[in-house]
Order: sequence, then C-alpha cells, then structure tokens
Amino acid sequence: MNKQTATFAAGCFWGVEADFREIPGVLDAAAGYTGGATQNPSYREVCTGSTGHAEAVRVTFDADQVSYATLVDAFWALHDPTQLNRQGPDVGTQYRSAVFYHDEAQRATAEASKVRAQARFARPIATQLLPEQAFFRAEDYHQRYLEKQGLRSCRI
Repeated sequence: MNKQTATFAAGCFWGVEADFREIPGVLDAAAGYTGGATQNPSYREVCTGSTGHAEAVRVTFDADQVSYATLVDAFWALHDPTQLNRQGPDVGTQYRSAVFYHDEAQRATAEASKVRAQARFARPIATQLLPEQAFFRAEDYHQRYLEKQGLRSCRI
C-alpha cells in the first residue's frame, strides 16, 4: 500500500468529507481546521473568523488505487471554486477554497489541474494553492456528520 495524504478546503467540511469518502482508494477523510494561527482551535473559534483557519478535509488515500490528480479533479467538482470566502449561504474566510499541498509534486499537480478546471468556469477560480500547514482534527461530532444525521449530502 502506498499511503499518502491530501488536504482540501471547499466550504463546509461535512459534505466535502462525505464526498471524498465515496472515492475508491480513499482510506479516510477527516474534518478539521488548517491554515490559521491558533493552536487546536475549536469550531466556535474558527467560526469567528479570528483564527485564520479554513474548514478542511484531510484525505488519507492509497496512491496505488487512486491518484492525487484524481482527488484534485474531484475537488473542483465538489464546490464552486470561483466564490471568494464563501460557499452558497456560508460566508467567511473559514469557508474559503484552498488546496494545501504536501510536497512539490502535489503543488505541480494542483496547479495543472487548476488550469484545466478554469476552462469549465466563466469566472476566475479563487482557490488558493498553499503549502501544508498544521491540521487540527475537528470535534468528534463533526466527523462523519452527514452519516450520523442519516443524510447523503448537503449540496447547496
């Protein structure tokens, strides 16, 4: 097994986590916070916008079964990457769109994928491509939230 990690922010993490779990080769998807300054932030703190974190999903995958490129391509389809600091009714920097790459190969793959994805959108993609930062797993009640609620998605 070739276990690797990817981190994506695409608005509210509940639906993003559930969608990544559906991709064959994904071993785990965890809701959490990344890209901010506060250590171990709580959901309430992140929601204030003062910590600088984005709601994100840390994806653990078997690269022998699914490529990072496939995951990045899925990321563009899971949300509207042209919205700045929001997804639908959710507004704030914690809902920003970002790819947090873990190495130079992921950075290059994400950049090339972003160029290809732009052709599908009339407005410019607002997604940030940033180096990996500390990831803080969200509170337990956020993990597999939709599954716990008996929901399949929370599409906007």
